[in-house]
Amino acid sequence: MSVQTWTWILVGLTFALYFGIAIWARAGSTKEFYVAGGGVSPLANGMATAADWMSAASFISMAGIISFSGYDGSVYLMGWTGGYVLLALLLAPYLRKFGKFTVPDFIGDRYYSNTARTVAIFCALIVSFTYVAGQMRGVGIVFSQFLQVDITLGVVIGMAVVLVFAFLGGMKGITYTQVAQYCVLIFAFMVPAFFISMQMTGNPIPQLGMGGKVEGGTFLLDKLDTLHTQLGFNEYTSGKKSTWDVFAITLALMAGTAGLPHVIVRFFTVPKVKDARKSAGYALFLIAILYTTAPAIAVFSRTNLIETVSNKEYTEIPQWFKNWEDTGLIAWSDKNNDGKIQYVAGSALSSKKPVFTNERGTNGERLISNANDSSNELYVDRDIMVLANPEIANLPNWVIALVAAGGLAAALSTAAGLLLVISTSISHDLIKKQLKPDISEKGELMAARIAILVAIIIAGIFGIYPPGFVAAVVALAFGLAAASFFPAIILGIFDKRMNKEGAIAGMVVGITIMLFYMIRYKTGLIGTFDPRPASEWWFGTSPEGFGTIAMLINVVVSVVVSRMTAAPPQNVQDMVESIRIPSGAGEASQH
Repeated sequence: MSVQTWTWILVGLTFALYFGIAIWARAGSTKEFYVAGGGVSPLANGMATAADWMSAASFISMAGIISFSGYDGSVYLMGWTGGYVLLALLLAPYLRKFGKFTVPDFIGDRYYSNTARTVAIFCALIVSFTYVAGQMRGVGIVFSQFLQVDITLGVVIGMAVVLVFAFLGGMKGITYTQVAQYCVLIFAFMVPAFFISMQMTGNPIPQLGMGGKVEGGTFLLDKLDTLHTQLGFNEYTSGKKSTWDVFAITLALMAGTAGLPHVIVRFFTVPKVKDARKSAGYALFLIAILYTTAPAIAVFSRTNLIETVSNKEYTEIPQWFKNWEDTGLIAWSDKNNDGKIQYVAGSALSSKKPVFTNERGTNGERLISNANDSSNELYVDRDIMVLANPEIANLPNWVIALVAAGGLAAALSTAAGLLLVISTSISHDLIKKQLKPDISEKGELMAARIAILVAIIIAGIFGIYPPGFVAAVVALAFGLAAASFFPAIILGIFDKRMNKEGAIAGMVVGITIMLFYMIRYKTGLIGTFDPRPASEWWFGTSPEGFGTIAMLINVVVSVVVSRMTAAPPQNVQDMVESIRIPSGAGEASQH
């Protein structure tokens, strides 16, 4: 059977499973809609958390970043994995003991202020919409290639699928759907890795195969270093980022992880505080399976790409290249008219994305109109590396289709979690807690579902017009979370003296400066319509790492303002003290 037939079968089966779970787990109360009734087992919650966490950025884009950045790409592995440890140890148990549904709920009650709650709602919406843009972009990429539909239509289909299980089941439906999605995505990620590792190194374990030898007795990484230097790139195993920027990005990703509202809310779905710790442990193990495999897939795909394409006649290259060329995610411009693809260091285009014409070149290639005068003739979107990897390695069609199903599972699981955060921020934290406290449970549930519908439409628009490739968008969401939520949460737990004035000032300053820097240096919409060059970065810090600086500014502002204003009420200080007391932690306080 063809790849497309296999894809329709596997995607159809997985979607049928997700819909069936959504109908079975339909939420009948706000508690089921917000936190799945609080009765999810630690193992199921661990699997759901892992699926929620491993988004399209982890599945589709992370290995792609590492394959192009080499050593520098390790910041994503260190930051995202380390951040989860930070979340599990420092935040999850305490927030679960506090017993609130959402992060804005915690901040509103901890800082005894609806103003603080409103600021937290704004931050949650900004973070979640930035993050969900990357997920919908991933959905569009998968659909456009494997189901042969336009990226825009792919995003619309993804919106409809998420709407079904998020709208019907809320957190209850999403949780059990994510358990199934974890199984799909991890199987889809690992099977090609086993195949390609065995194919290239004779070792079926990809983590070991990456350090193994290829035909001829050369170590795979040595071979890739040689290929890189021959083409004018830096050695794959050496980095070019400054030590400070590596540190800044890693810390921003760590703190952002610990402040992500859609991950934090998962710890409210288990019955007890100790179950929150258990589910965090399960999730970390399940996440590590993919995260330790991603560098190996990056090495395999990068090596195969160079050997398959570089200095080859266009008429000789495999069909996979032409398939992906039609999506606009890979392009070739024969600048010297020799009929060969020259892949060397440097950008092939005058802007980030290829602009295609409707004509075909003399070699049959799809022509682009924005090629520059550099000697590099090949443009490759990083997001295709994992998805195209099985095709590049000439694996069976069912494996190629399996990766498509896995990519959709990763993107849809996280998108659903984010959309629920957006929904609860509106229905619970804004309407129930502030605008209409006397709203009935049925009315609140309806408001939550309407909010999800609106959020999905906005998310779809972001997915069609995203500000960059998937992982770059997601990394910015982590910076926003680090700049806004992390200080307010960590100080709210460990500093009894932190008051509402300090928390509000810190969050406002942190999110504002991060938004400014992100827009100015990533999109260029402030001052100029081109992103500003690295030479203009503040303190040599990239937009992905600036969350660290914004977070530190937030902490300083919060502490200074809190010490210059009145201390929190005694009952609030007592509540903070009780959150940290481990005795009696077997049962969480219920609110």
